[in-house]
Formats: sequence, C-alpha cells, structure tokens
Amino acid sequence: MKTLLTSIALLFTLISIGQTTISGQVLDEKEVPVLGANIYLQGTYDGTTTDIDGKFSFETTETSYATLVASFVGYEDFQQQALVGDMKGLKIRFRESVNSLNSVILNAGTLSAGDSSKASALKPLDIVTTAGAVGDFVGALQTLPGTSANPDDGRLFVRGGSGDETQIFIDNNRVFRPFLPVTGNIPTRGRFSPFLFDGISFSTGGYSAEYGDALSSVLLLNTTDLPVEEKTDLQIMSVGGGIGNTQIWGKNSVSVNATYYSLGPYNDLIPQNNQFEDPYELVSGEAVYRHEFEKGLFKAYSAYSYSNFSIIQEDINVEDGFFLGLKNGNYYGNLNYDGRLSNDWSIETGLSLAHDRNDLRVATTGIDTRENALHAKIKLRKRYNNYFKINYGVEQFLVNYKETVQSSDETFNTSTSPSNTGAFTEAEVFVSKDLAFKAGIRADYYGLSDEFLVSPRLSAAISVSKNWQASLAYGQFYQQSQNNVLQYDEKLAPESAEHYILNFLFQKDGRMLRAETYYKNYSSLLTYDTERPLFDSNYGINGDGYAAGFDLFWRDETSVKNLDYWISYSYLDTERKYRNFETNATPNFASKHNLSIVGKYWLEDWKSQIGLTYNYTSGRTFTDPNQAGFLNDKTSSFQSLNLNWAYLIDQQKIVFLSVTNVLGRDNVFNYQYSNTANSKGNFDRRAIGQAADRFIFVGFFWTLGGTDNQLDNL
Repeated sequence: MKTLLTSIALLFTLISIGQTTISGQVLDEKEVPVLGANIYLQGTYDGTTTDIDGKFSFETTETSYATLVASFVGYEDFQQQALVGDMKGLKIRFRESVNSLNSVILNAGTLSAGDSSKASALKPLDIVTTAGAVGDFVGALQTLPGTSANPDDGRLFVRGGSGDETQIFIDNNRVFRPFLPVTGNIPTRGRFSPFLFDGISFSTGGYSAEYGDALSSVLLLNTTDLPVEEKTDLQIMSVGGGIGNTQIWGKNSVSVNATYYSLGPYNDLIPQNNQFEDPYELVSGEAVYRHEFEKGLFKAYSAYSYSNFSIIQEDINVEDGFFLGLKNGNYYGNLNYDGRLSNDWSIETGLSLAHDRNDLRVATTGIDTRENALHAKIKLRKRYNNYFKINYGVEQFLVNYKETVQSSDETFNTSTSPSNTGAFTEAEVFVSKDLAFKAGIRADYYGLSDEFLVSPRLSAAISVSKNWQASLAYGQFYQQSQNNVLQYDEKLAPESAEHYILNFLFQKDGRMLRAETYYKNYSSLLTYDTERPLFDSNYGINGDGYAAGFDLFWRDETSVKNLDYWISYSYLDTERKYRNFETNATPNFASKHNLSIVGKYWLEDWKSQIGLTYNYTSGRTFTDPNQAGFLNDKTSSFQSLNLNWAYLIDQQKIVFLSVTNVLGRDNVFNYQYSNTANSKGNFDRRAIGQAADRFIFVGFFWTLGGTDNQLDNL
C-alpha cells in the first residue's frame, strides 16, 4: 500500500513539474479591467476567464510555441504567439471592435438600400412601394438626393451627368444594357424585377476603385443569397401579369420570375398622348440558382426580355408624323462564386455575358444593331483584422458591336470591338471606431485608343459625436465613348472627371439626416460638329465642364406612429461644352433644383398603407431659335403628385393601386422648332411633353405557400 501511495505521489509530482502557469491581466483602451473575457490556448482545452480585476491564471502541459487568444463581445480578438514559458504577467489591452453598430461608416457619395446597412437610406421594398415608382427600382432611386428627374427618359441622371454616365452591376458584374429601349418621349424602365434583389448600393460619386468606366455613378444590385422558404408569387396587373417561384433542396435553391406586359388594353381604356400603331408589349423572365458550399456560395443569374412597339412619331416638320417601330431582344447572365480560402483570405469571381439586338424602323430606313459583351472579374480579399483589410482585383471587358443602316437605295455597315483591362487594389483602415480611411488605385488599359490610365480613389470618415459623423472622398474617373460613336472613330480617348465630396451624417432613433456637397471637374469630353454622331462627323475630345452643388436627405420612421417619410433636395450648378454644343452651357437634362417628398402611412383599422410622393424639378434648358444664343431659355417646372393605396386582404394577399400625376399637370420637357420660319419670320414649335397625363396602375399580389406575409411588402 505504501508503495502504491508513493507511486501516485510521484505521478502527481511529475505532472505538476510538466505544467506551466499562464497569467496576466486584460484591460480595455481606457485601462479599465475587463471581467469575463475568455482566455485560452488555440487548439487546446486549456483556458479560463478573467476575474473582476481583469486577471487570469491557468495551467497547461504545452511546452513549445502556442497561440494565446483573448476574446470578449464588442472587442477585437487578441492573439499572441510565443513560448508558453514566457506567458507570465501578460498585459493585454483590448481594442473596441469596429463591427459594432456605432462605428464610423465610410459613406461619402454612397446611399444604401438594404436591411444589413448601417446607413440605409431605403429599404429593399421601398423600391416597389414608393408612389410614382410603379415597381421600378430606378423610379424609387430618383426620389433620392443627387438625381435629376427626367421623366421623359427614365434613366439615372446623377449630379450633372448624362444617363450614359451611370453604370449598373448585378452581383458585382456589369450589366451592359440595363434599360429597355424606347424612343420619343416614352420613359424607359429597368429590365430587372426588384423582387429578386435584397440589397442596393447607389454611389452618386467618389465610389470604390473596384469600379471603372463610369464618370458619374454606379448602381450595385445584389440578388438574394439564400432564400429561407419555398413559395409561389402571383401578380395580376392592369398592364399584364407575372409569376414567381422559389424551390429549396439541400444546399441548392432556385428562384424564377416571369412577367408579361401589354399596354394595348390599357391604351384602349385610357387614351395616350402617343399614337401607337402596335402598343408596347414585353415578355421577360429571370432565374437565380444558388449552391452553398462549405466555405462559399455559388450563384448563377440569367435574364431574357423581348419588347416590341410601333408608333406614329409626331414631328413639326412632317405633317402626318412618321412611322417608328422597335423590336428588342436581350439576354444577360452571370456566374459568381464568393468564398473563403482561409481564415484571412477570401475570393470573389464573376463572369457576365450579354447579347442585345435592336431592330429599329424609322420611316423608310431600317437600323439593325447587335451587341455581344463579356465581363470577367476576380477579386481577392485579405483580412488582417477588423482594423485593416485590403482587396486586389483584375477584370476584363470585351464588347463587339455591329450596326447596319439600310435605306431605300444603299446599305451602311459599321462595327467596333472596344476592350478594357482593369486592375485595382484598395485598403480599408480603421484607426479606431471613430476614424477610418479607404485608399485605392485603379489602372485601366483601353485597347482601341491604346490608353493606359491610372485612377486614385481616397475617402475618410470621422465620428464627430455619438450620432454625427463627417466623411470626405476624392476620385479620378474615366469612361470611354458609347459604341454608336466608337464605330465611327475608334481612337477617341476616354472622357474624364474628378470628384470632390464632403458629407455629414446624423442617425438617431430611426431618424437620418444626410448633407453632402460636391464638385466635379470634367475634361476630355466628346465633341462633334453635326446634330448627332454620323460617319462623316469630325470627332474630338475637346470638351470640358463642371458640376457643383449640395444634397440634403431627411428620413424619419419614428416621430409619428405608423408614419414613415423622407425628404430629399438637390441643388445643381453645372455647365459643359461637349457633343455639338456651341459653347459652355447647362444641358437640357440637368435641373438646378430637385425636390422629392415621400410619405407612407399605415391605417390599422383599414389594413392599408397610403403612400404619397411629390416631385418638383425646376425648368430645363432649351434653344429658342427666335432668340439669340444657345440653350437660351427654360421650360416651366416639372411637378407631379403621385398616390398609392395598398390594402391587405389577408396575410398573403394584397391589392395595390397607384396613380401618377394625380392632378394631371401638363408638364413640358423640351420644344421642337420647325426648320423654316413662318410668314412673320418666327419659327413655330411644338411642346415635347409626357407620354400620358397620368398613369393608373392596379395590381393583385398573392403569395402561395411558405409563411411570407404580404404586410412585409408595405
């Protein structure tokens, strides 16, 4: 027995001799002890928690190098690799995690729409419930500051930039033809259904080095990553119908959406200002497939649309007008993988393909265009810690564009194949929760003009107080000319713009105030000496210009029960000399003052939401040949009061009514003058106004299966 006890004592002695004590103290940035922090050796069960004084002590049998980890909610994880024997009397100081909700946000020039954003200006479903937007995401974005409303066009015009200066991406892949083709004063719409997207980032300037070939703005659309349930959505509308379905099996899911629009019955019931020969008709379908891997997510997105219409286009110089018909077929698809390579490295790859075909008939002339485009991209992300992250990426754009113009006696064939190779790197540095920087640089090689261009991008944000922060941004941006110009002169160098932005942001208890001022300097803008780009035009990059102004945005979701509203105002001062401009002048698409007031009120007893949108845009410039000068006059202001009413029949059924321009205001966007003077020596004119005095939309939406509540769509 004595021998056994001696052996046991010897064993415990040997074990105690083989153990090492690790000890220390954990403090925060203000030297205050942290109670309850987890302390352990990585890859072992050896560890403990800190006491009220922030102190810890535990024993381990490890003897060589090991990694000590200290963690606590709200703080950055601490790691230290050393010999176990040296881990005595350690002083560990925590840094607050920049992932906490009150950290500073790098947001100069960027408006987000998504529940995951810490500075979300819009919610995803604001896109479909904003009065006047009629389910178009671009229509809803035009109620945000920085945009100039052009209801006769429908595209995004941002801070003095034309509609061509905004690029749109789906899951970070370029969309080459994001809008439906139209003509005359028929406003276009985005091709894609807002129901497939759960996040939108709208950069009105100063955007990341990751994005190139855009002078004014980028719009990022993100499809839903992982649906939570299977369901079927039915849409019955006054202008058509639609159906959507989501299926989930294992780690796979697919969502499909199909719609059909026809304005024929609507036009018969409510006359339009355009004389349609064949009413506008659209068939479209979309699908998203997802597969979840252990360390990443693969998504495949595909969309096709076909549209057709013809009208008798009014023209003051053609007594009975002239025939115009347009058919368009468009396919767009992309493949994406986003995943982790290790604990610190991650990868994002994408490939998009697009095909677009237009068959346009103008009087006796036929214009046939074909465009095939590719965008390939790979981006690596390295996370050193929450305070320092860096991205590296390369991408390739390839486009092949062909145009055939056939008149009664001759045929012209032109083509161009622009390419752009880009590379970028960008670092995000958080000095603390109250101070952050982002610095990036982008390099682009434009194949046609043999230009190698470098674009620096910088931004910073500082917390002024608990609810206030200030941000700065600067960037150099380039964009090559449109294909319809490059087909005549492929050697044109890209246009250029510099952005300078100062932003103030206030957020508290469901209220947001954004104030932003900016200056844009344009150079190397496209010029030509004919009314529009032609094969015999003289082209150059001799244009320049500027855009300056400020934007205000206020949103309040809490002050009045059941009321959510936002107000945005933009002031714009801009002039440019480009295209066929005779001198520096404010373009017709740029308005000095833009105001939007949007409100949504929930009536509990009526199970209804009432929405209101008021838009005001000051007059737009035009050239009156009866007076001296270029762009020498302005139209009257554009004003529109839009209303909608959503009624919840039950949990999964809703009726939606929307009326745009309720008061029927006769808005004028421009004037067309006759080519010859009348007997009094004056040039007669006709007003270019809106396609319809007002637009009435009625829809019934029904979700089958799942637990989705249509109330969420309000």
